[in-house]
Amino acid sequence: MITHAIHRTPSATFAICALLLTVSAIGCGRPTMAERPLTPSEVTNFDELFAKNCSGCHGAEGNLGPAPPLNDPLFLAIIPEAEFSKTVREGRQGTLMPAFARSSGGMLTDEQVSIVVAGVREKWSKPVDIPKESIPPYLTPADTQDTHTLANREAGLQVFGLACGNCHGERGEGGKEAGALRDASFLSLVSDQSLRRIVITGRSDLGMPNFDALGKMLPAGQPLTNQQVSDVVALLASWRKPHSEAKK
Repeated sequence: MITHAIHRTPSATFAICALLLTVSAIGCGRPTMAERPLTPSEVTNFDELFAKNCSGCHGAEGNLGPAPPLNDPLFLAIIPEAEFSKTVREGRQGTLMPAFARSSGGMLTDEQVSIVVAGVREKWSKPVDIPKESIPPYLTPADTQDTHTLANREAGLQVFGLACGNCHGERGEGGKEAGALRDASFLSLVSDQSLRRIVITGRSDLGMPNFDALGKMLPAGQPLTNQQVSDVVALLASWRKPHSEAKK
């Protein structure tokens, strides 16, 4: 039997070895577990979750967006933990705030919702220089929830004219410092709870004063009370109707 020997040149042998080493090193093109991209449900970094889900409305740094700021220490001091979590999970009905939890039709897992809520507090909470006992509750107390009576609206108009009229006009028609609030289109996009929050916290990112500073514009010179906040909200809510239909 005749055996044919296969002769390879040194350069050919080197090329084959290099190819085998390369294939072995890259694992046939498959990334390692550490290199594998995360699926959306696996993201647990707060900054990434906030940037992708919250910054479009609340601003990249939690302020200066179309929605009220989240980097407001007064807001974070008054909103109950359960209410904050519920709002992120379920959104706010009748407003542009969407639901984010999968259980409510959103894209985030329960763990991711918890990371967002905890992350906002951890990043932006700090003590507020206002006596706790003078701060109206974030939610309308159960014993004063029906605040849309004519008396409430009339009382709210008096407070509004003195505390808010300098910027927004005495009847919400708008002024040199701020735009009109007596706008049915604008008011249709915000809930009573959102209005209550803004009356209490103001808009620190836009220069709108909070309840403490607003109250000092009244003759008594004291922070707005819970009842006064509710009265102003009743007034604003009545302005959701077109100008000709809104009751004074």
